[in-house]
Amino acid sequence: MRFWRSFNHAFDGIMYAARTQPNMRAHLVISLLVVLAALLLRLDRDYVVGLIVLIALVLALELVNTAVEAVVDLLTATHHPLAKTAKDAAAGAVLVASLAAIVVGYLVFYQGIINGGQRVYAAVASVPSNVAFVVLFAVAIITIFAKAWVGRGSALQGGAISGHAGLAFAAATLLAFLYQRPLAALLAYFIAFLVAQSRVEAKIHRTSEAVAGAVLGTVVALAIYLLARGHLPV
Repeated sequence: MRFWRSFNHAFDGIMYAARTQPNMRAHLVISLLVVLAALLLRLDRDYVVGLIVLIALVLALELVNTAVEAVVDLLTATHHPLAKTAKDAAAGAVLVASLAAIVVGYLVFYQGIINGGQRVYAAVASVPSNVAFVVLFAVAIITIFAKAWVGRGSALQGGAISGHAGLAFAAATLLAFLYQRPLAALLAYFIAFLVAQSRVEAKIHRTSEAVAGAVLGTVVALAIYLLARGHLPV
């Protein structure tokens, strides 16, 4: 479908930036750490919204910077002062947004710590939506890194790790540990298995890639769940 192809092209742009731009990889890692910190510090919704907007802004500007560099390199065969100006200006836009994000991040987390006092590190495993968001975000970023590192496949198809299998098994693991009902866990893992199997049967992934995705999703979900549970008040 044309609609899904447009999404695939957009994800290809993200993966290209992650593969070729060290700054993009750094921004992705920092974004993940910020989201994890927001989860553990139990920040208010307004603070979290502000952080998400700033994360999106910085990542979007880094993508625009990558696009500007690609266009300039395409149109200029030799060094030209205006080409340098275009690249520098695009990089400057990313720097401005990054500096603003640092300042806002400091104010947000400082306020969160002050407001929370000794209870600021209490876990939020009792709020499944928060844990689920962080887990799925982490699995998505690690999958992008893996595909970018290998240099094969797109964000939605193919590559070193099956993102679909990773997300499915992450969700199944969360359901199993958050609700602790054997039948629900069994059904969740069965559905996750069907998702992974469908990627193999469609010849989008090899069996090893689907297994890698399943292991990634399970391990990340378990690690973040245990991290959150470890901060529950006694």
